[in-house]
Amino acid sequence: MQQRLPGFLLAAAAALSQPACAETPVSRARGLDLNTSAATPAETRVASGSRQFPIYLTGYTWWDNTPPGSAEIARPILRQRAGGTGTFTDPITIAVGHSIVNGRQTLDYPEGTRFYLPRLRKYAIVEDVCGDGATPQAGPCHTGHNGHPWLDIWIGGKGVSPEESDSCARRITAVQSAVINPPRGLPVHEGEIATRGCKVFS
Repeated sequence: MQQRLPGFLLAAAAALSQPACAETPVSRARGLDLNTSAATPAETRVASGSRQFPIYLTGYTWWDNTPPGSAEIARPILRQRAGGTGTFTDPITIAVGHSIVNGRQTLDYPEGTRFYLPRLRKYAIVEDVCGDGATPQAGPCHTGHNGHPWLDIWIGGKGVSPEESDSCARRITAVQSAVINPPRGLPVHEGEIATRGCKVFS
């Protein structure tokens, strides 16, 4: 289902002027250099068909999805509910901004688009939309954050408290690098984000 941003993320978007955690070199795999600073606006080609660039990442949970207490998604590709462990073959559901013009919905990134997030060491796949209402293009998921595209990754959290889920979402919220159309074989920290200690590699 269309996911409504929790209030703390809207506040964070307004208040955040610097990345929550400065990015440091995270990994090298298959000869790919993924050591791009999150503050660098220039896009970096990392492999044929792949592109690395800075994005603003937030997280949504089982507790604040729409409807709350669910894992429903708007654009199922690999599964009927939000999930994934972060591997290439089992990427985690990610939500992207979208617009509705003349009754036609257009996603900022087409469903099925894969990303790799070096700071989380996770692969992700577009299976949901972020923002709701009649004009979601006016919301932050579509307009972005300080010039960066906004992606919202499913972190789960059904097995932990709403407070723990929110804490994890805050921890991963930052401007950071993403690789679109990534190759296989990049380092992976496998498992649901909110129940694996909310690990970040920075």
